[in-house]
Amino acid sequence: MIVFDGNKTDFLISVENDTIAEEIEYNIYQKMRKRTVINEFRSWENSLEYMYKVLNDSEIPEDTGIAIEYNIPQTSKRVDFILSGYDLDENPNVIIIELKQWDRIQAVESQDGLVETYTGNALRKVVHPSYQAWSYAMMIKDYNAFVQMERIHLWPCAYLHNYRRRPNDVLDQPQYYEYLKDSPAFTRGEVARFRKFIKGYILKGDNRRLIYRIDNGKIHPSKSLQNAISSMLKGNKEFVMLDEQKVVYEEILYQSRKCMRDNKKRTIIVSGGPGTGKTVVAINLLAELTQEDQFVQYVSKNTAPRNVYLKKLKGQMKKSTIDNMFKGSGIYTDTEKNSVDTILVDEAHRLNEKSGIFKNIGENQIKEIIHSSLCNVFFIDERQRVTLSDIGSVAEIEKWAKQENSEITKMKLMSQFRCDGSDGYLAWVDDVLEIEDTANYDLKDINYDVKICDTPEQVREFIMEKNHEANRARILAGYCWNWISAGKNDTSVHDIKIGEFEMSWNLGNTSTFAIDDDSVNEVGCIHTSQGLEFDYVGVIIGEDLRYEKGHVVTDFQKRAKTDRSLSGIKKMFKENPQKALKEADEIIKNTYRTLLTRGMKGCYIYCVDSGLREYLKERAALTEGENKKY
Repeated sequence: MIVFDGNKTDFLISVENDTIAEEIEYNIYQKMRKRTVINEFRSWENSLEYMYKVLNDSEIPEDTGIAIEYNIPQTSKRVDFILSGYDLDENPNVIIIELKQWDRIQAVESQDGLVETYTGNALRKVVHPSYQAWSYAMMIKDYNAFVQMERIHLWPCAYLHNYRRRPNDVLDQPQYYEYLKDSPAFTRGEVARFRKFIKGYILKGDNRRLIYRIDNGKIHPSKSLQNAISSMLKGNKEFVMLDEQKVVYEEILYQSRKCMRDNKKRTIIVSGGPGTGKTVVAINLLAELTQEDQFVQYVSKNTAPRNVYLKKLKGQMKKSTIDNMFKGSGIYTDTEKNSVDTILVDEAHRLNEKSGIFKNIGENQIKEIIHSSLCNVFFIDERQRVTLSDIGSVAEIEKWAKQENSEITKMKLMSQFRCDGSDGYLAWVDDVLEIEDTANYDLKDINYDVKICDTPEQVREFIMEKNHEANRARILAGYCWNWISAGKNDTSVHDIKIGEFEMSWNLGNTSTFAIDDDSVNEVGCIHTSQGLEFDYVGVIIGEDLRYEKGHVVTDFQKRAKTDRSLSGIKKMFKENPQKALKEADEIIKNTYRTLLTRGMKGCYIYCVDSGLREYLKERAALTEGENKKY
């Protein structure tokens, strides 16, 4: 959808008359029924004055096509500025421009394509503007049938008109070369350079014909995108399906194909505990349905699993067209009904009600996902709700599916492929944490390596030793130690201290803690490990979980102040103590259940509370020699 379109002459006149921002504001309300906030209005006034300066060149044709705030079909993303026309050889060209008002940025080490800048009244990590423009261009190229058939050339770039570039500038650091090469960034004082770039592709106008055709192009995944995701899966042992996983996979394929044939909305809920292969099924579906010409997206609220599985698929590739297939759960607030063929929602228990940085956008993520897709699949484990804002449940999904007149199918993944094939350990965890009564009182005859350690140093020793095998062992902990802001990217700053034991929380400059080469030297939390698996985990249980008077008890007041998982619990406790304690108890126990079930082959546990430590030893029923040793 185009918010404002015209040719160069129309644009220049609107800017000269000081009406351009008002015209955009009016069109957004008429087409999207959205009110414009004052900051966005002022950004148009400011940025479009600079684009006026750039385009005020007689060599840029007067009938060059222009689109402002172009809403990429089937997404809530808007391209700031588009130019269209032809070069000297009559090749059709479209220039994608990302406009930024930033005047300073900081590089983010070890995280691909990210920078830090002041936005939304705070210093935040955001994508590099060149990456953003490139990703928008790839989204249009990979899914727009007109661009594919007519071989339209897309040329992304960024314009930071307030930013003064310096020698060896942060904007141009080597980690961003890959994006700058395909999507150059122009800054303050570089109008002539920017004009040269534009005139390299547009020397004859099209009077916005190309933009109009793109806006009305059918959504269709390109052959190159289909080949890319397919080739990445081939021979990748991480994504081989076994037994029940294959059964669930085939049923979802059948249901999704039915949706394409009869145009009827369907919701599929797949319940499964830790290690049942929910993500493996989701990734295989993403590849197969894309091969079948569907517009498919893999969605998760948590960035950690999304980024880790994307990296596992891409290998050493820094950027790939499949990047746009992996999305956060808050992107569907403005999308139209059934605009995506199939949405695959991993870790659906982590979905929130509202979206956005301040959780003030949209109505309900579950509703929006169901509304936006013809077929939607939710992979869920209700016992992995680990924050107060998590709303994902089977009942909640069913409620919104019924409201959207979506046919519901429920399935289960039962077999445990984590924990060395032993669901006995998982049942023991549920029983020992008093989450659910099971028949697994102890760990006798269970083929899984469990050790209850007397010191955190012992946990570290075991994990360091196991990690040498395949870089698949990590230390995890409950969120009972504050994250020291000065050390968020420095392992020499130790957030976690227990006696003489000291370690740093996982660093803030990476979103792939689970597979980074050096992250064994850091302690992961629930947010960087949920949805992922390792061969071995060491779990440090803080004082928020203790053993008192014959029961496992929780204490939300022992949680770190920097933890946002229980944000709002103190207010709830004042208003309704019983409800607050029940909510906190569920979340704290679910958190440790999740951490304790990340290892496929073994788990080494240390409890700060000595009573809990001795209780776990007793319940594990390890031999006397093992208890003394560990």
